[in-house]
Amino acid sequence: MTIPTLLAEGITGSFTLGVAGTGAALSIGFIGAKAVEAIGRNPGSFGRVLTLAIIGMALAESIAIYALIRAFAGQ
Repeated sequence: MTIPTLLAEGITGSFTLGVAGTGAALSIGFIGAKAVEAIGRNPGSFGRVLTLAIIGMALAESIAIYALIRAFAGQ
């Protein structure tokens, strides 16, 4: 067996979950920060910004959920 093959066999679902979880957490943080910044600049846009921020956070969180499913599947 070659070294890349051995390294690929050692990577499990926990690595996938860790990378996806980190990415999801960072993106949710950025979405929240920019939403607060937008509302601070224009308080009248609260409803529209909140709606878009919640949708964006849900989409970012779905990445972590997909990674969790893959981790439990052993991929």
